[in-house]
Amino acid sequence: MGRTMIKKIMTISLVVILTAVLMAGCGGQTPGPEDKQGEATGGEKVIRISVSGTPKIDPAVGLDYSSSIALVNLYDTLIFPDPDGTNKPHVAEKWEADEDGLNYTFYIRKGIKFHNGNELTAEDVAFSMKRLLTIGEGYSYLFTDVVEDVTVVDDYTVKFTLKKPFGPFVSTLARLYILNKDEVMKNINKDGPYGEMGDYGKEWLITHDAGSGPYIAKELQQQGYLYAVRFDDYWGGWENDAPEAIKLIDNTEGATVRTMLANRELEITDMWQSTENLEAMSRIPGVSIAMYSTGSIQNMMLNTKKPPTDDVNFRKALSYLFDYNLIAKKIFPGSPIAKGPICANTPGHDPNIYQYYLDFEKAKEYLQKSKYGNQLDKYPVELLVNTDVADHEKVALLFQAAAESVGIKVNISKAPWISITEKLSTVETTPNIVCINVPLHYNEAGSMLETRYHSKTTGTWEQGEWLQSSELDALIEDALSTVDKGERFEKYKKIQNLIVNDICPTVWLVELNERCAYQSDYVYWPTAEAGKQGKYVTTLMGYHYYFPHFKIYPEKMNK
Repeated sequence: MGRTMIKKIMTISLVVILTAVLMAGCGGQTPGPEDKQGEATGGEKVIRISVSGTPKIDPAVGLDYSSSIALVNLYDTLIFPDPDGTNKPHVAEKWEADEDGLNYTFYIRKGIKFHNGNELTAEDVAFSMKRLLTIGEGYSYLFTDVVEDVTVVDDYTVKFTLKKPFGPFVSTLARLYILNKDEVMKNINKDGPYGEMGDYGKEWLITHDAGSGPYIAKELQQQGYLYAVRFDDYWGGWENDAPEAIKLIDNTEGATVRTMLANRELEITDMWQSTENLEAMSRIPGVSIAMYSTGSIQNMMLNTKKPPTDDVNFRKALSYLFDYNLIAKKIFPGSPIAKGPICANTPGHDPNIYQYYLDFEKAKEYLQKSKYGNQLDKYPVELLVNTDVADHEKVALLFQAAAESVGIKVNISKAPWISITEKLSTVETTPNIVCINVPLHYNEAGSMLETRYHSKTTGTWEQGEWLQSSELDALIEDALSTVDKGERFEKYKKIQNLIVNDICPTVWLVELNERCAYQSDYVYWPTAEAGKQGKYVTTLMGYHYYFPHFKIYPEKMNK
């Protein structure tokens, strides 16, 4: 079968897939006023957003998207990441580092109140870091191999001593959410695994916060929602007309989200909605589509420890079986084709990195080089997609058709997010391919390289490749320990080329620009407004939803 004919078949297949999803997802006309299942808020300044998964609001546990949105609004950090990649003073008014990059001293703003009225001090900062390191979950991996000690110099001065130089250390502190030590200690369950610290307050922090952030957690229902209200004594101040409350609703089902948006029971949708559903929602009066970046790459993670994806030539063959142009234009419109594991606008990205493309002859060439080339029928490939994300299934079906044309059988399986994270916890249960996008955790290429390819993240949703390469680990650690930014960035580029050219553990589809529908008639969203003005906005996961900067006009809801 010629390449032109295969392309035609694949394009027809995609059209059929898109049509089927549209018919299944839309299920009829957009609900009108007579279809409403609930009333508008009638004057309350609340922003309700759909999310995937109930937020984990313990700063030593929360890591995923919904949790990051919650943590950014319930807690404060020493620094605040600006979209331009710089770090703005926040709880820390200023900081300084010694010449060898091993000691960082932060000077804390006076008068910051926790939600219970206590003042935030250096003791709380030190406690928060030590607790995070001890529990070893959430964002702790950013600090585990870096921080040696935290010392309270005085009430408003805290000193971090590092085990080794770590160039992007200040940037990573956007993920150190500061807890009220006294509040946590008051709510410790003594029957816990942390010695005299008992459970370190983990049970209590499932449904409560101990922060100083702009919002206070009022109610959390598992598989339901988080409801938080404005903290009137927030030191950071408020925009006029900022929301008085926020509600993160654990529901991404397309028809439900669309109905809630039409009924004005939802202000912002999750980023997991299909292209078809977004198009349908954009036709609802007063609704617009926002697009922004968190530095995410849409990955097809390849398990390098499971046949047949344990063979590098087989992995390279797979990389030539994706129609990147079609995927970028039709499935993730507005998202540019990825060039390797790092988004092009991320500091430290190599603009000259090799880019794979659709080429059936190249795929066949690498299949023959692999040890599985003459026995493809014995090694089907398992591809896992998230049931919450219809667009991932479209990618899978498109790839399945292409793989079949060169003799590879692809079995597509689907699972909810919680099951996917469980499957990725062991190498044996991780499929050959899993479709997951991963964002930056701080604004440098090193964030993605460490998160995605260092051995310490195996067993998490952020690395389904199971590389476990001591050589690669050493290169990543060496780059991160380089204090000089120019030298560090050059090392990042060499690592990118090694990963792309020699290991090929991933198929990098697109630089995922996230898209959400929102109520533009009565909600002012700074990130969305910047997009309307043609500005390319990139910031860390969760920080797009820093709600003190939003404005809401409930009087416009029913106009």
